[in-house]
Amino acid sequence: MKPLLFLGSSQDDIRVMPAAVRHALGIELMRVQFGGEPTDFKPMHIVGAGACEVRVRDARGAYRAIYVARFADAVYVLHAFQKKSQKTAKSDLELAAKRYKLIGG
Repeated sequence: MKPLLFLGSSQDDIRVMPAAVRHALGIELMRVQFGGEPTDFKPMHIVGAGACEVRVRDARGAYRAIYVARFADAVYVLHAFQKKSQKTAKSDLELAAKRYKLIGG
């Protein structure tokens, strides 16, 4: 099992999400730690090679966690946020890409 490492404010951003969303994101990220795939995810090539977005929805909206698992040492959670529109905000993508570069991506 790979350790889960949170970059920037990603862990704090998840902590303020509703409990059911936090639980669902935790389960999905655990799947990745054990070498599997989340049940609902999308590759995020615009962020960097191997970056993916876990997608969770509840009655309050859509929530996302962008991670990268292609490195041998850990699964890195780059960014976590609540989506406000159909398209992912440019600022969210840029922040995830900036953090991706910090791990040598």
